[in-house]
Amino acid sequence: MRVHHINCATMCPLGGRLVYGDGAPWTASRMVCHCLLVETEAGLVLVDTGLGLADMADPRGRLGSPFLALTRPRLDPAETAARQIAALGFSIDDVRHVVPTHLDVDHAGGLPDFPRARVHVLAREHAAAMARVTQIERMRYHPEQWAHGPTWVLHAPAGEPWFGFECVRELEGIGPDVLLVPLLGHTRGHAAVAVRTAEGWLLHAGDAYFHRHEVDVDSPRCTPALAAFQKIVAIDDGARRANQARLRELRRSHADEVRIFCAHDPHELESLRAASGRHEEPTSGRTKAPDARLNTNR
Repeated sequence: MRVHHINCATMCPLGGRLVYGDGAPWTASRMVCHCLLVETEAGLVLVDTGLGLADMADPRGRLGSPFLALTRPRLDPAETAARQIAALGFSIDDVRHVVPTHLDVDHAGGLPDFPRARVHVLAREHAAAMARVTQIERMRYHPEQWAHGPTWVLHAPAGEPWFGFECVRELEGIGPDVLLVPLLGHTRGHAAVAVRTAEGWLLHAGDAYFHRHEVDVDSPRCTPALAAFQKIVAIDDGARRANQARLRELRRSHADEVRIFCAHDPHELESLRAASGRHEEPTSGRTKAPDARLNTNR
């Protein structure tokens, strides 16, 4: 399978070195919405969506003032998954499956741009997004993003072992090369998404962590602003921290087989683009799909 690493929203929160980078705390930092576009025999699979075209057209109405004030998104329609997929030479209908790591506003904003796609999430994440019980959940989940009535495919947290993780499952209609890995804590039904490539597995960890050094094996660390934010918004901070520890153990034991990255660290995005030999921006040209999928299973 061929995997495209795309940034589906650039956010510029204030904080400088307290977030990412080296600037003073009152300067802007940079965060990305790292999404994957995976070419499979089952059609295109989009992992996370970033922000969508409707979000760009009506940011205050769809994203809300708190999100806009905190993240200061660039709001460039060319960065949406829909526009980037078109620039790669595909059509919207080629996207058959969308696999959000969770349904926060900056991970599910592009859902309306792919109305015919099947949307795969853990059942408990879907339930949390529909109920919006707590104040944080009312801020993080925006019903406008699924008002078009997507075709949900809800998954129970059950499945097979995978590199020490339990309850990992294939996704109906896609096959064994894209897996849903429960990583609860940030939200009630947060999950990572594993994608098998010719070079090994990619593990999109979503918001299980925010800074690349949080999964350092020997001396994990995080910037103050990102550490505080994660603790505040986590629905279960103990589970979140436990799953970060599991990710560090995965890196310790299987770094040659699994490459881990999160949704928002720009350095990880740039590193993966460099490793893939493609630096894909919104104006990139299409690359051809591989002739065949991997046949081996793990």
